[in-house]
Amino acid sequence: MDRIDAMKVFIAALDEGSLAGAGRLLGRSPAAVSRAVAFLEQQAGALLLHRTTRSIRLSETGERYADLCRRVLADLQELEAVGTGERTAPRGTLTITAPPISGEEILRPIIDAFLEAHPAVTVNLVLLVRLANLVEEGIDIALRIAELPDSAMTAVHIGDGVRPVIVASPRYLARHPRIDAPGDLLKHTIIACTDFGRDAWVFPPAKGGAVPRSVQFKPRLIVNSVRAARGAAIDGLGVTRLYSYHVADQVEDGSLRLLLRNAEPPARPVNLLMPEGRSAVPKVRAFLDFAVPPLRAAFARLSAEALALGD
Repeated sequence: MDRIDAMKVFIAALDEGSLAGAGRLLGRSPAAVSRAVAFLEQQAGALLLHRTTRSIRLSETGERYADLCRRVLADLQELEAVGTGERTAPRGTLTITAPPISGEEILRPIIDAFLEAHPAVTVNLVLLVRLANLVEEGIDIALRIAELPDSAMTAVHIGDGVRPVIVASPRYLARHPRIDAPGDLLKHTIIACTDFGRDAWVFPPAKGGAVPRSVQFKPRLIVNSVRAARGAAIDGLGVTRLYSYHVADQVEDGSLRLLLRNAEPPARPVNLLMPEGRSAVPKVRAFLDFAVPPLRAAFARLSAEALALGD
């Protein structure tokens, strides 16, 4: 059975409120409608609909599955229009995920401008620390700061200047011993952001060495928020590790200082990641055309600021 056709039957049943209503709308027998829904449930490995003689009700899995079906069918309609040469204006909901700080401070202003330019598009911005499964979670675009594994995903390169850095405030540094090598951190108060290690930080090998250096510590403060770690460091509580773009503005204004510049790990790439074929959907293509230039400029500026200002 064709899965797309079964999805159309499934959505018709939801819109009509019953399997019989879907049959009347599509000119299908009740048995054919039931087979289509059963086929999707077999493919999904879960019950999608609770059925009675008079009504249907989505299961918890079915609610998520229905949202994905509607998105797939809408995207197919757009792609068919593109294939026939029809000019299709971007429309519908565009779901984007990003890490919290880059999503709030860099991506969100770009999204604001994009929405002004494209009134038929709605953006669902999902800020996540974890890496989302783009296909299973129905995400169109992900902003990723990491080396990308080989996959069937499509990537648009944004920049290369993001790296983990060690920072502390001038006030804290004035009251504590110098930090000239990773091992010196053992003499200091550590603010641990969970994304960068709760009890250890790893550094590249020393010059001429081959073994990475690991510094084990017992932090005085553990947080799962970049803002909290950054704020505690600015207030003089201790030393923390964050990405260079997290602290570029604070380094520039002098509220934080970069430390251990000769022990920074290699820079990590920034990419926009999409499921294969997604970039052909008009709303996705429109966002890429609109957002990639200012994103590249923003990360280049932040990387340049972080590199220009040292300890």
